[in-house]
Amino acid sequence: MKSLFYLIVAGLLSSPATARTQTDFRALSDAERAILRAEIRAVLQASPEIAAPARGSRPMPEPWDVYAEEIDKDHALIERFADRLFDPSAPGFGPQEARAKLALLVKADCPDCRRAETELRMLAGHHDLRVTLLNIDKNADLAEALQVDQVPFYVMPKMMLRGHMPAPILTRYLENGTGQ
Repeated sequence: MKSLFYLIVAGLLSSPATARTQTDFRALSDAERAILRAEIRAVLQASPEIAAPARGSRPMPEPWDVYAEEIDKDHALIERFADRLFDPSAPGFGPQEARAKLALLVKADCPDCRRAETELRMLAGHHDLRVTLLNIDKNADLAEALQVDQVPFYVMPKMMLRGHMPAPILTRYLENGTGQ
């Protein structure tokens, strides 16, 4: 298996003239590409050390690490505006002393916002959830600071979500502690 991988790599790295006399990897059919991908994947899974020189022997970053700076900025914004976002006396629904908190920023005449509110009302009935409702027209400064570019816009103590989120996704966040 390893020898096949090395043969493939050698073919890819050889000059175009040499590659044409052997196998022209640029001219593979879809079926041949699928077979090649499967073979390469199998070899790399069996022997991940083969790829170490290509990545400089450093561990690959976790997928979310590339967003760490943006996540930190979001967390700072949430913390800065937490009193307004999660004020139990602000307009909203769900028990004021609820463990999970969520702010929903909406706009008038927004069908997705109405749907989001309806779904959140249902979730608040099944979870220990307090939802603060904030109209972005009445809270323009907050919407600008949070960079609301799409509504509905959800803010939980540990994350911000843009655009309508289906109830099962929000349920998962609530159950894993993101809303606390």
